[in-house]
Amino acid sequence: MAFKEYKPGYGFLGVIEDGSYVLILGGGKSWLVKVVRGRTFHTHLGYLDLGSLIGLDYGSEVETSSGHRLYVMKPTIFDLVMKLPRKTQIVYPKDMGLIALKLGLGPGMKVLEAGTGSGALTIFLANLVRPDGHVYTYEVRREFIRLAKRNVGKAGLSDYVTFVEGDARDADVEVDALVLDVPDPWDFLEMADRCLKGSGGFASVLPTIDQAEKLVSALKEHSFTDVSCYELLARRWEARIGMSRPSSRMVGHTAFLVFARKVLPRPPS
Repeated sequence: MAFKEYKPGYGFLGVIEDGSYVLILGGGKSWLVKVVRGRTFHTHLGYLDLGSLIGLDYGSEVETSSGHRLYVMKPTIFDLVMKLPRKTQIVYPKDMGLIALKLGLGPGMKVLEAGTGSGALTIFLANLVRPDGHVYTYEVRREFIRLAKRNVGKAGLSDYVTFVEGDARDADVEVDALVLDVPDPWDFLEMADRCLKGSGGFASVLPTIDQAEKLVSALKEHSFTDVSCYELLARRWEARIGMSRPSSRMVGHTAFLVFARKVLPRPPS
């Protein structure tokens, strides 16, 4: 099969523009960088004129002032989640994936999030429900909301998120799914029962098994079924012919994930 002749500007992911965020790879490291005309990016491999990237396709190879090769990629949601500024522990991508599958998240859905934090999970949720869905995220700490708004803006997802400074227990919006990243999720079950549609998915992110036990017990006493608890471990491998081995570092315990589904009350006979 013959390949089409390469033409600059015809990359599937588009071209790099002034103000775009790029992921720069090189020398075993990666950097999330905003492309600004007239700005210089310095690394241990030399410096790079960021303005020279404008108009290039994502995936282009460039050289630093020292002649080292760098590769300029379009950031994925994974890159944004892992690289954006944070003030709190984030929900890790390995846990986000199961949350998305268990809740059945997709375009057009409405999601309520309690505990915005730095906005990592908010970004993930908003990317899944766009262009017709929406995320309502609640946070009681104003400084976290300010940071999360900036992070969501960098991801280009602000139109799909409503930030509420306040207690999610007071929420009164009908949603398809609910995600809690709070230390006392059992106190949010009345809100969950009020806001979740029938069969709507419930997810809670918890650091300790004691919290998970208490939540599972409380869910079974409320209008929820299909209650389950998970812990996910991710181990990277150094894959080399005849020399493969597990990486010396791995992402071990990050959280316990508790899931459930909303049951509607039985109609009166």
